[in-house]
Amino acid sequence: MRVLLVEDDEPVAQSLRRGLVRYGFEVEWVSTGGAALSHEGPYDVVLLDLGLPDTDGLDVCKALRERGDVPIIVISARSDETDRVVGLELGADDYVSKPFGVREVIARIRAVMRRAQPRGEVAAAGPDTYGSRLTIDRKAARVRLDGEEVSLAPKEYGLLSFLTEEPGALMSREQIMEAVWDANWFGPTKTLDVHVAALRRKLAGAVVIEAVRGVGFRLEIAEDDGAS
Repeated sequence: MRVLLVEDDEPVAQSLRRGLVRYGFEVEWVSTGGAALSHEGPYDVVLLDLGLPDTDGLDVCKALRERGDVPIIVISARSDETDRVVGLELGADDYVSKPFGVREVIARIRAVMRRAQPRGEVAAAGPDTYGSRLTIDRKAARVRLDGEEVSLAPKEYGLLSFLTEEPGALMSREQIMEAVWDANWFGPTKTLDVHVAALRRKLAGAVVIEAVRGVGFRLEIAEDDGAS
């Protein structure tokens, strides 16, 4: 997914950019409203700071909305309710107040992208299928194996949901702990191994969760027995 980040504070921009890239997003960063409005590259969502050096971010938000329907998420230190209301009335799809965590921004991006889908697509969306045996209904937070519901603890479900967002991708322990547990988790990561072992046991034959020593884990969808 392509993100246009409009942020004049370089440390904030670089930190957010690194976090988004780590989760598979492509990020183009500009530091002024003029650069945002003249940016010609394609993008799927805009992260827009209001405190820009050359113009008010609200004016940029209005101009971008007049051009099309690309989702816009305002990110700003302005936490006043008036700014929130004005931003939303000018066409912003969501508003995140500084300071914020990468997890929160990613969750907001995914939420606005789901809302941006045509109504027919949303209505037709159902459980996600992985191979011929496993389905995950993210709306209902339910997992089924061969049609039978699998009882998972909350963190087991969170871990499975996260790893199946990108099957085959290697996720570090830090990424997983930040996404499934808490960004401020400072305890041992042994709990992660316990939950991985539980998923392996409960979903045996449907998924393979490979441990990569010193890095993290990679989930692969098991091939059908009769696959050629």
